[in-house]
Amino acid sequence: MKATSRRHFLRGTGAALALPWLESLPVAAAPSKPPLRFACIYFSNGVEPIHWWAKGSGSAMELGPGAAPLMPHREDILFLRGLYNQQAVASSSPHLGRMPNMLSGATVSLDPAVIRVGTTMDQVMSQRIGAQTAVPSMVLGIEPNELRLEDGLSMIYGSSISWATPSRPATKEIYPARAFDRLVGDGKGRRLDRSILDAVLADSQSLRPKVSGGDRQKLDEYLESIRDIEKRIDRASREERLEGWRPSLKEPNMERPAENLPQNVPDHMKLMLDIVVLAFQMDKTRLVTLMLNNDLSQMNFKFIEGVRGALHLDLTHNGKAAAAEAMYLKTNQFHISQFAYLIDRLSKIDDGGQSLLDSSILMGCSNLFDGDAHSAEQMPIVLAGRGNGTLKPGRVLDYLDKGDDNRRACSLYLSIMDRMGVELDRFGDTGKRLTDL
Repeated sequence: MKATSRRHFLRGTGAALALPWLESLPVAAAPSKPPLRFACIYFSNGVEPIHWWAKGSGSAMELGPGAAPLMPHREDILFLRGLYNQQAVASSSPHLGRMPNMLSGATVSLDPAVIRVGTTMDQVMSQRIGAQTAVPSMVLGIEPNELRLEDGLSMIYGSSISWATPSRPATKEIYPARAFDRLVGDGKGRRLDRSILDAVLADSQSLRPKVSGGDRQKLDEYLESIRDIEKRIDRASREERLEGWRPSLKEPNMERPAENLPQNVPDHMKLMLDIVVLAFQMDKTRLVTLMLNNDLSQMNFKFIEGVRGALHLDLTHNGKAAAAEAMYLKTNQFHISQFAYLIDRLSKIDDGGQSLLDSSILMGCSNLFDGDAHSAEQMPIVLAGRGNGTLKPGRVLDYLDKGDDNRRACSLYLSIMDRMGVELDRFGDTGKRLTDL
């Protein structure tokens, strides 16, 4: 049998069970400050450019109508102007060549027989640091994956901003109940009505027939010793003998969502954003992407006052008709209000002496600038949070005049990954970090 470490066995057989303190192993000090979290909140089809602007700083910052929902959070945001992905601009596909590479800067294969993008920055981080939490990363959405073709290309491109490999998107969860179960269960969607160890014991049964009688006895003794250690750690925790930072929430503070998919778009989005907050507060994951809609979205925005039954795709491809532009602005404001909701919630949660927002880097973004013109020469991107003191918000950063090599979105991603503890020499289309953050 192939040699297997205890740590690998415990993770590989069904539950990510990290070994607690053992007398025979060196003691690792509890973290003294909160870990850093990252979330990307994506909306499709760009913005109305004349309404998307910001100037000034701090409480005096002025925001255009498209970004107006962020007004209460001006001191918490970095409004970024001018960042772009070179391969998106170069693509001949106005949508599917400029959306799945939003977080990778990679070339999108336009060969109908070959699905290929690039591993996205969230999944690069998941592969490097995801083992620190029960759920390596959460990939969430509102609309399901689409299997139809658009201009001869698979709409899997338009359904996914998070790619686990260049040819495989990360599995996107659109059911709030299932996302919730990943947080309160073992990280794989199973509800825990027994200890994590019980789940490990159950999964270990598949290994038992493959080992000798002596090894089975050793395996049983080892798992029983883990149970004893868990009890000791639990007792120490109750007696407050474990020092350092700990999550402020041990059990969910929201009810499990209904089993069915929500039929009301605002309710669906709010539930998913609440799950992001729960995941960060319980420290179940530190990496999240949430797609508020797919590219070429068929979402109907008639729930917004003044928007008369039009699909998002139609509103954003409006030929600059005045009435349609006014409704397009309302959809922009709605999307940004979702991002503002997440900022507001995290800002009100204590996380070891600072807000959970202070312990986070949030990115609200779209892959296009002018949706009607399919313009990818820059992307609307707003950061929020202080990144554990590594970001200085309350500013507008304009990279448009800094030259193409100094305004790559992948420079931003390298800078974010640095802060998250993942340092790469190069990512996507650049090896440069973004300045002035």
